[in-house]
Amino acid sequence: MKSMTGFGRGEAQRSGVTWSVECSSVNRKQLEVAVNLPRELSELESAVRTEVSTAVSRGRVNVAVRRESGAAASSEALRVDQVLAQQYFHAMHSLALKLDISPEISLTDITRMPGVITQAQAELATEEVWPPIQEALTAALKQLNSMRATEGASLRGDIEARLATIESLLASIRAKAATVPEHQRKVLRQRLEEAGLPLPLDDERLVKEIALFADRTDISEELTRAASHVQQFRAYLDGATPSGRSLDFLLQEFFREFNTMGSKCNNAEIAHHVVTAKTELEKIREQVQNAE
Repeated sequence: MKSMTGFGRGEAQRSGVTWSVECSSVNRKQLEVAVNLPRELSELESAVRTEVSTAVSRGRVNVAVRRESGAAASSEALRVDQVLAQQYFHAMHSLALKLDISPEISLTDITRMPGVITQAQAELATEEVWPPIQEALTAALKQLNSMRATEGASLRGDIEARLATIESLLASIRAKAATVPEHQRKVLRQRLEEAGLPLPLDDERLVKEIALFADRTDISEELTRAASHVQQFRAYLDGATPSGRSLDFLLQEFFREFNTMGSKCNNAEIAHHVVTAKTELEKIREQVQNAE
């Protein structure tokens, strides 16, 4: 089992340029991929999405690709527009004269003006930059899935503990359910005696009433299905493929069985066990919401 929450980062270098890729993921019912690439490499978005969909099956994955050039490369990439700087200087000097103020113009003032110093962007060929980006992306996704697997193991441990509690509750409910018809027979006889209408134990009307009550309160089918759901849940947990959506669906069936038990049981102790089991199921649902 893997969680849908994780983070991974990878780097790769080519020709003095370092490419970094960061991948982060959060909960989503389906797979959503958001890619942030340098504008000139936007055509690589489809390739990035394909790589992510191969490694991740569920969740929202944000991918950020950055180009991190070295200091030397950055300094060489700077361009100074001397003509534009000179135009700014003359314009600022003329304005100072017109306003009759001292023209104290520094180099810092000039270099801060738009367009005077720019960073040259070398043209990037996608076929050349894709290999290092792919390498960095693969490393980032590997780290992302490693973190998701670690969190998934924690989720699984909590879920299995709660499943064991539910199994124990089912056993208690099954044992108590077997005594409910006999208890109802005693209650009916007591009420009849209190009303001055005693009946023999083999009276047909009493036997029929107990039989009808036993049929209405029979929860053996629900108990059997609930026990089957526990086994199926564990099978999904042990499976090698992502099963978050399957577990989510199975939980709905789980709740349906316990709701039926609660409405049919007509016994305070069983009702208490049903409420406790549903509380455990709700906690499992919260964990499953984050499972891939």
